[in-house]
Amino acid sequence: MSMQEEAIGKSSAFGRLLGLEILAAAGGEATVRLAMHDGLRNLHGKLHGGALFSLIDSAMGQASHSLSDGTPDSVTLECKVNYIRPVSEGELTCRAWVEHNGKRTQVIEAEVHQHGKLVAKALATFARL
Repeated sequence: MSMQEEAIGKSSAFGRLLGLEILAAAGGEATVRLAMHDGLRNLHGKLHGGALFSLIDSAMGQASHSLSDGTPDSVTLECKVNYIRPVSEGELTCRAWVEHNGKRTQVIEAEVHQHGKLVAKALATFARL
């Protein structure tokens, strides 16, 4: 499998471990789904914040790579996440979009929803390689 085939529409080994499912990745936007399972729970029985961040970061990466020829050509420099609502079960959907696509950096936003309710919102800067 080429780097292009791995970058767009395919999940990394880590993403597969979490159970991420890439639904769409094109034109600077991406949608990724995550089904809650026991391996993702924190000590309170809720979705671990790290798992939620991984969903967001993966969707943002897919949105970024969808603007190039598919070669993984960016990395996360920083990301701020507002965790709004806890999740105990079910599926989450993250939509990410490139807000600014510069020569050296990208600004990417994302929202995670469950049953029409906002679970988290994020803003990140990616470095173009």
